[in-house]
Amino acid sequence: MKTLEDKLENPVWYSLNETHNKFVIPHDSVQFYQPDVCNFGAVLDSTKTEKSLNAYSKLVESFFIVSENKTPIIDTETVVLERKIDGCQMVLENFVDIKITEDIVQLTENYIDDVYNLIWLVMPGFYRKRGFEMGKYFGIFKDNKLVAITGQRMQTDDFIEISGVVTHPDYTGNGFAKQLITHTTKAILKENKLPILHTNKGNLAIPLYKRLGFKLTRDMNWLLYRRK
Repeated sequence: MKTLEDKLENPVWYSLNETHNKFVIPHDSVQFYQPDVCNFGAVLDSTKTEKSLNAYSKLVESFFIVSENKTPIIDTETVVLERKIDGCQMVLENFVDIKITEDIVQLTENYIDDVYNLIWLVMPGFYRKRGFEMGKYFGIFKDNKLVAITGQRMQTDDFIEISGVVTHPDYTGNGFAKQLITHTTKAILKENKLPILHTNKGNLAIPLYKRLGFKLTRDMNWLLYRRK
């Protein structure tokens, strides 16, 4: 039986084994999300990945392998490593219950397009519309429009990842992200699961995450591959 620590070391793999099994595309020692949901994959044995990456590259032009320290073997005639994003994993250590003054609502499917457009405005490139199916999304509305969100992404029986922390550029500086992260953290704790998150090393938001009770635990890197 795998421990929580095992699952945190390879979060995409175990998400696809457990809560997100309905989204899995299995390839021997590699597992991928369906590409219209999320273009992430994970490996167990990095020496047995060439055929799997070749097969997935026929479904999607670019994709990530998410790993603490594994680098897959690739067929350089078919797939190229475009870049590595140096990331890190944070887990909740001590919950900090800040005051929530905004009206935060769980978003329904009616707001799939709004979520997609807001994420692509602030962080263009990777989010898929069906990413909305990976977990709950929460939002803040101002002036009759969605201006800030948080979402849930990777999930296992033991943890849920907070992701999609986005505020419209016209509404930053109001503490929306802080309140949304706190709200989402509470929702995860109510499910008796551990809140975690991933971010880039050096992200200016890391001090905020620490103030909200999260601690840095390990590297978690995104290797971006592209079909040649």
